[in-house]
Amino acid sequence: MEHMGWLSIIPPVLAVILAIITKNVIVSLFLGVYAGVLIIVGGNPLKATTETIGNFLFPQVADSYNAAVLVLLFFIGGFVALMEKSGGGAALAAKTAKAINTKVKAQVSAWIGGIIIFFSDLGTPLIVGPVFEKIFDKARISREKLAWIIDSTSSPVAVLVPFIGWGVYIMGLIKNEFDNLNITASEFDTLVQVIPFQFYAILAVSMVPLIAFSKLDFGPMAKAERRVQETGELYWKDAKPLRRAEKQTDSAAEESRAILIWLPLLVLFITLFGLLFTHGFPFQPVDGNDFRVSLSTAYLFAALSIIVLLLIFKLKKFGEIFEIYTSGMQKMVYVIVTLVLAWALGTVIGEMGTANFIVELMQGRVPAFIIPAILFIVGAIVSLASGSSWGTFAIMLPLAIPMAVSLDAHLLVCIGAVLSGGIFGDHSSPISDTTILSSTGAGADHIDHVKTQFPYALVNGIIAFIGFIVAGITGSVWTLILVIALLILAVWVLSKIFKGRTGAEA
Repeated sequence: MEHMGWLSIIPPVLAVILAIITKNVIVSLFLGVYAGVLIIVGGNPLKATTETIGNFLFPQVADSYNAAVLVLLFFIGGFVALMEKSGGGAALAAKTAKAINTKVKAQVSAWIGGIIIFFSDLGTPLIVGPVFEKIFDKARISREKLAWIIDSTSSPVAVLVPFIGWGVYIMGLIKNEFDNLNITASEFDTLVQVIPFQFYAILAVSMVPLIAFSKLDFGPMAKAERRVQETGELYWKDAKPLRRAEKQTDSAAEESRAILIWLPLLVLFITLFGLLFTHGFPFQPVDGNDFRVSLSTAYLFAALSIIVLLLIFKLKKFGEIFEIYTSGMQKMVYVIVTLVLAWALGTVIGEMGTANFIVELMQGRVPAFIIPAILFIVGAIVSLASGSSWGTFAIMLPLAIPMAVSLDAHLLVCIGAVLSGGIFGDHSSPISDTTILSSTGAGADHIDHVKTQFPYALVNGIIAFIGFIVAGITGSVWTLILVIALLILAVWVLSKIFKGRTGAEA
């Protein structure tokens, strides 16, 4: 195998270390790329700079596939901004609030609300949290519990949906590696097939209703629940919530309309799948370019439907609507820069033979079936320390995919392991943007949210790790049934251990 030996691992390792130290994915990825190019050109700094820009960054943007992905991300950004600013999410939740009169209903309703806002992992906490906080206060459920629920339905839900920004980003990383390895499989079909192996995300989403119906609380969460039930206090005395609870009115929800949520999503689904059906979906593989065109069209039509509704109901003026749409596009610049640098890093470590070197070290020493479990642990550590699941995907997928192919490990399981590790770390990290926004949306103390959520995340992480060992051996999608069964068993055992300790009532 051709590689540059130990030098070849410098770019990804440097990117990981810098991501942990600086908490800045863009700077870390760029310096990882530059360090690799510097080694390739023999240590000439000026030549490394021009080569980085001319031969590793420019080609990523000029590539027709990459350019289509970047345009698609702009369409998605504009649509998400309109959805978040329309007030439709608050209106939809407000309409269901009257029927929420028990602890179980409150928790399950917030869970459903988080799933409905699947199109934006960052929008879920800021839309669902403020709407449900007063419902949770009335039901005497802690703000920490609300923060955990909306955190469990933000990135864990988003990573499971292949046709939103998360899916497009991940498919871009997969496609880049498939091209390098001459794999002809569709990146869309691959990501869909990976869904049953995204164990952590599925566990995180599934755990919420199980906890609600079993009335189970344990660890610091149990103490938080007792505080609210026994004293009515929303916070501990030394708490510093990121957003203090204030008396809210329903005026914003009343001014908006629930149709601003469900109709654009309906337009999105009908347009997307209607166009995909013309290309043979789901009976035939859909060409990647046809998928991206269909998805871009769907998001454009969905955005237009929101614009029309906002004008019809006189909720916003056209100039304001256009400003929201373009500002949403601008927010995608960070994602786009991250993706371009991730593509560049993948190209660099490909030229240096990083994956070849790692494969050579592991071949004959590490059994193929354990590789997914190793990828899950490493991905979790990187994401936990850096606070970025997307940065973790950018660093890990260019290593994991060639490793899986060369060591004859199950490719889909390995991809699922990287995604699961990234989400587990992101879900547990105090510096993750979704974790911070979940504390903000729920009006909870951030450290209290992290402390109360971690035991629940750890249970799911342990189960996911077991799942990846089994899936690494079998490669079977039916491993998901075992994983769900282990979660149900864990909740049942924990409910027996902690039964009656919180005094939870239905």
